[in-house]
Amino acid sequence: MTTTREGKLTATFVTLADTLVAGYDVVDLLDTLVNASATVLDAAAAGLILASETGELSVIASTSERSRLVELMQLKHGLGPCVECFTTGSAVTVPDVSAVGDKWPDFRDAALGQGLHSVHAVPLRLRGTVIGALNLFRNETGIMSHEDTLVAQALADVATIGILHERTVRESDTARMQLQHALDSRVLIEQAKGVIAHTHNVDMDMAFRTLRDYARNNGLLLRNVAEQVVTRVLAL
Repeated sequence: MTTTREGKLTATFVTLADTLVAGYDVVDLLDTLVNASATVLDAAAAGLILASETGELSVIASTSERSRLVELMQLKHGLGPCVECFTTGSAVTVPDVSAVGDKWPDFRDAALGQGLHSVHAVPLRLRGTVIGALNLFRNETGIMSHEDTLVAQALADVATIGILHERTVRESDTARMQLQHALDSRVLIEQAKGVIAHTHNVDMDMAFRTLRDYARNNGLLLRNVAEQVVTRVLAL
C-alpha cells in the first residue's frame, strides 16, 4: 500500500499516464485527476471547470457535491477565485474564505455553507492558452505551500495535455471537439446521477460513486455507462 507522499504522487502520475493511451476518454482522465489531486494535496474536495468553444465555463469533474455546488455558484455569477484563475491564467489562493469581504460575497456564502474555508485554483493552460481551472478546497483556513502549488500545477498540466493531446494541439477543430465531448459527457453523467439517486433514494454523491465504481469494476468508460443508465439499457 502506498502511504508516503512521494509514493502517492508517483502513483498518481503513473495512473494519469496510464489513462493517456489509445482510446482514452477525457472524462475518465479528469475524474482521475480531481480525485488524485484531492488525495495527494490533502484537499477536502476538488473540482475542475472547462471552457467550451464559445468560452462558456462548465463544471466537468468534481470529487463531491460540495465542490460542484460552490463552482456552479461561481459560474452562475461569473465571480470567484476559480473564475478569476481562468480569466487571468494565474493561480489564485484564498487562505480564508470568510475574509474575502465584499469581493465575492456569493462565493463566500456558498463555500462557508459547505464547510469549505480555503481554496486554491490553478489554471489549465498550454502555450498561453487557458482552457479551464483545477480547484482545491480545504475545510481549514491556510495557504498552500509552494511545493504543493507546483504539484497542483503539474497535475493540471498533465490534464491539459490529455485534453488537447500533443498530436492535435495545432488542429484547433480537433481540440474543440475534445472539449465539447467533455462537456456533452458531463451532461450525461449528471443525468445518470439523477436517475440513480431517484431510483435508489440516495444522495448525488452516492449516485456518482455507484456509477463510477460500476464503470471501473467492469472496465467501461464512465460516459458509456452513464449513457446506458440514462437510456435505461442498464439498471444499477
